[in-house]
Amino acid sequence: MNEPLKSRREREKQARYDAILNAAELVFSEKGYERTSMDDIARTASLSRALLYVYFKDKAAIQRGIMLRAGQSLVTRFENALGSAETGLAQIRAMGEAYYRFYLEEPDYFSALTTASTAIADADEEQTREMLCSKNELMQLMTAAIHTGLEDGTMSRERISSPGQTALYLRGALHGVIMLCQSEATQAGSFPADALIRHTMDMLTRSIASH
Repeated sequence: MNEPLKSRREREKQARYDAILNAAELVFSEKGYERTSMDDIARTASLSRALLYVYFKDKAAIQRGIMLRAGQSLVTRFENALGSAETGLAQIRAMGEAYYRFYLEEPDYFSALTTASTAIADADEEQTREMLCSKNELMQLMTAAIHTGLEDGTMSRERISSPGQTALYLRGALHGVIMLCQSEATQAGSFPADALIRHTMDMLTRSIASH
């Protein structure tokens, strides 16, 4: 096949793929996932229903495509955070801030990633590989910051026996508090969500910092 022709077809295919996900994000936001049909997505994307099925076998596959977008968005935020600070401890703090901003600025993507773990079980081989790759990238970026912190002396070697395990602890703890702050009980309580999340980041940072 002529290379320019092949490239053009690949660009067109990618453009349709992106258009479908853009349409799905819009309709899911307006109607909710359960109430959205494949016809709704095809109509919003200005594509035929038949062409829609060429790209995605069902609505769940489209949702997993959105999860992949969400994962890449968070990876980009973590990469920027890693490059924004010099010490390992400051990099980890910057990643915590980036995760919180991700929650505030892209709530639909945050929600998509929250359910990504269960969605992997139903994904095809390619989507499973891509979703796991995105998850691994996030962990690698956090682990790299922890290694830097151990080397530059800003993190405690006594408290950190495994950088990978510590990365899971930090992300899991912050994610858990953010999820608590989504509940009406916490929002109406004595601790404003922003103050509680920032207190959590302070406590997590101190828990791994060197003396």
